[in-house]
Amino acid sequence: MIRPSFFAGLVLLALAGPSTSAQVAPLYSWSNLPKIAQPAFQKDTISILAHGAKPDGVTLNTGAINAAIRTCSQKGGGVVLVPAGLWMTGPIELKSNVNLHLKKSATLLFTTDKSQYALAEGVYEGKRAARNQSPLSGTNLENVAITGQGILDGNGDVWRAVHKSQLTESQWKEKIASGGVLKDDGKTWYPSEQFKKVSTENRSMLLTPEKPLSSFADMKDFLRPNLIVLTGCQKVLLEGVTFQNSAAWCLHPLMCQDLTIRNVTVKNPEYAHNGDGMDIESCKNFLIEGCTLDVGDDAICIKSGKDEEGRKRGMPTENGIIRNNTVYNGHGGFVVGSEMSGGARYIFVSNCTFMGTDKGLRFKSVRGRGGIVEHIYAKDIFMKDIAQEAIFFDLYYFVKFATDGQRDERPVVNEGTPVFRDMHFENIVCNGAEKGIFIRGLPEMAVKNINMENLVLVAEKGVELIDASGINLNNVKLVTKETKPVIYVENSSQLTFNAIQYPTKTGLLFKIDGGRSQAIRVTNTDTTTAETKAEFTHGAEEKQFTLAAKK
Repeated sequence: MIRPSFFAGLVLLALAGPSTSAQVAPLYSWSNLPKIAQPAFQKDTISILAHGAKPDGVTLNTGAINAAIRTCSQKGGGVVLVPAGLWMTGPIELKSNVNLHLKKSATLLFTTDKSQYALAEGVYEGKRAARNQSPLSGTNLENVAITGQGILDGNGDVWRAVHKSQLTESQWKEKIASGGVLKDDGKTWYPSEQFKKVSTENRSMLLTPEKPLSSFADMKDFLRPNLIVLTGCQKVLLEGVTFQNSAAWCLHPLMCQDLTIRNVTVKNPEYAHNGDGMDIESCKNFLIEGCTLDVGDDAICIKSGKDEEGRKRGMPTENGIIRNNTVYNGHGGFVVGSEMSGGARYIFVSNCTFMGTDKGLRFKSVRGRGGIVEHIYAKDIFMKDIAQEAIFFDLYYFVKFATDGQRDERPVVNEGTPVFRDMHFENIVCNGAEKGIFIRGLPEMAVKNINMENLVLVAEKGVELIDASGINLNNVKLVTKETKPVIYVENSSQLTFNAIQYPTKTGLLFKIDGGRSQAIRVTNTDTTTAETKAEFTHGAEEKQFTLAAKK
């Protein structure tokens, strides 16, 4: 499944400067969306009851369920039926041409007995790592599905630590009573003494030639598995089922092709560390539609490997449709990064609702990642009560600034320089956010060529653009409490603000900062209600700011 690296191409494109994509016909558009092939199955059905499974919530049905799946696949495929009941099980391995179908009121409850999960080589944030075997997995399969109206429950609470501040007093008392151990300061609960020791020592789970899998036995309890990992599979369908309580990420398709996730529910507690909903990593041709997510980390997330390993893999996540989804709790509704070193492109997001997420549309990376994220299109996005930014780009993910001078250092552009460019967002409404739009690129590599039109953003603060280029805001209504300024620009260029609406009696409409702020144009905007139209600081020049009369 691993294609030849396009590392050299990434370097050349990053060094090339402004994108020339406008001169090339796009591979896909809203009128020509990617096509995703669907799996098909024989009608033959095998019930797990036929292999001795018992729905009593106590019997460990691992052998029976896996035997039913193997038998079905060996006979040419079909449906493996999980009837109504509470089915306790250990790890399940999917096989080609099998549809694992959960009837309504059927729950696959994965055991809390960690000895059932073998130490296994896996992936953590795009890098080879020691993990426990995932509750449900499949590798290099074709024509596979998990469907129905049942529930897969990962029993994740027994795997993860939790801070006292994340729980109510009664929840905290219940957690302590369940077993486990406390951190020395009494503020963090760990599942075991081994987990505590590894966590406090900050030991790495990454595999290296010097640290083979066998050397991780003494930290096995710390190695939380993703609930579902499908690696290198083709024609995959997840439909109708509820996936919940994962120890780490919930759904993790990796290097898959022709993937459909339809009408599923993904649930994790708000305190679930790394409790992502869906991490679509290095996949090609995918559809995510009609899903509901309420999770502890990023909800619908696009990834493609981390740093050098991701660039060597050379597999972008591409040709995707994400539509008609609802996200409640989550660090971001639709997210790209931060592990996006293989790139992401031609992804179409539409008719999605984000209710109470930390951020809405979230794009994140950092120096050293590399990778090109481009041709991302979003329209008809509706948000309410976003805790932070509605639209967010940041190439300083997890970087703490000691001084402004440190941030403004400009290293040479190289293969580790991330590139975010050529995107179009339209028809976006947000009622409630800390900030409407935040874009922060790198001094050596601006976030560039981002077009946004027909936006209504109700937020504490309006727009902040730092190290950005080719940003076009057209027909944007900003309803902000902070009015000094409504729009802040720092060391950004080739900006167009057309038909901007803002609160009456605004104290300062634009603040332009930095000597690299150039070619800023404001058109079709009534600036007469602002006390001060623009202010220029730290080397910014008024001659770089053009205010055209409103037609």
